Amino acid sequence: MSAKTQIVLAVGDIYLHGTPPAEPLFIKTAPVLESADIALGHGKCMFTSRGVNTFADMGLAQVGERFEIPGADPRNIAALDYAGFDIITLANCHCWDAGDPGIEDTVAGLQQYNIAHCGVGMNIDEARRPAIVERDGIRYGFLSYNCTGPKGSWALPQKAGCAYVHVLAAYELDVPIIGGYPTTYTFAEPGKLKAMEDDIRKLRPLCDVLVVFFSKGIGFLPVKLAMYEQQVSYAAIDAGADLILASHAHILKGIEQYNGKWIFHGLGNFVISTDETTVQGEVQDRKFVKAHGGPFFFERGGKESPFPYSPEQELTIIAKCRVQDGHIAQVSYLPCLAGQNSTPEILKNDEKGQQVFEYMVNITEGAELNARYEWDGDEVVIYT
Repeated sequence: MSAKTQIVLAVGDIYLHGTPPAEPLFIKTAPVLESADIALGHGKCMFTSRGVNTFADMGLAQVGERFEIPGADPRNIAALDYAGFDIITLANCHCWDAGDPGIEDTVAGLQQYNIAHCGVGMNIDEARRPAIVERDGIRYGFLSYNCTGPKGSWALPQKAGCAYVHVLAAYELDVPIIGGYPTTYTFAEPGKLKAMEDDIRKLRPLCDVLVVFFSKGIGFLPVKLAMYEQQVSYAAIDAGADLILASHAHILKGIEQYNGKWIFHGLGNFVISTDETTVQGEVQDRKFVKAHGGPFFFERGGKESPFPYSPEQELTIIAKCRVQDGHIAQVSYLPCLAGQNSTPEILKNDEKGQQVFEYMVNITEGAELNARYEWDGDEVVIYT
């Protein structure tokens, strides 16, 4: 086993729907990501030029008023290679928006660049299959699960889609006011939670460091964690995971340690590159959420933005793990700024970097999580 300290870096959501080339979006971060032994990103779009309008074709778009995101230009996969990514996790709410072709072409495109993947497949067995990447004798195992739906994105024995944990919800009107906001209780369906635990237990003897990436969380809402988020994270660690990573909410979430293992509850956005079609889709989603009383979209200067975006979403981090003798010895993060259709920038211990630092402190304490933060040069060490 290698005694060399290895570095693992991980980022949140990556949308590459803009017109190629997408490489310039990574020009400021590629040198750092390439320097890592393992660099992980979460692919939030499928790459295909032959995708289908899946949910509309199934009659589901109108039922759920859902606007799926079509396949991104396959040429943009090259940007993931340029950026230095070694693995892309793919289980999320958009993985089946372009149907079978989206998954098939994305997997083939990543394989062309020798980028590992996990979380999707042409059936549920493929979707639950782990990725294992070896570096100098240290084996890293990866699994990826979607906790947010829609059900149409889930892989089945004879249907393409993603690995998933089915999350249920119950609503209780705790405030005795007709029409008042209910308390929402969310929890994982026991059978699907056990399936995830079984996957982790099977992978555990095959790797030194086991990473689980969840698509989870309440979109665009600061601080708050849904009840199920800690449930599924704790269950994964109890089953053998060494590190939990997550994104989906498009906003940073806090960090905590559980049984000596670290949980990054939400890495936020990393690269959000949109085109007119995806912007129209987000506008459609915004109308749907507003019609149902959702408090998730923001205004700038008294006017609605054309994309559901807030200044807080521009704050993001790169998770960093130092691995020594096959074990995670230290975790930290690199503060970043990542605006819509702009190049992410790694910050230093200065005014901009301090803004991210203070935000992480506030959201972690606000969620009553146990992580604490301290600057070490231009990175932030995490401890309890």
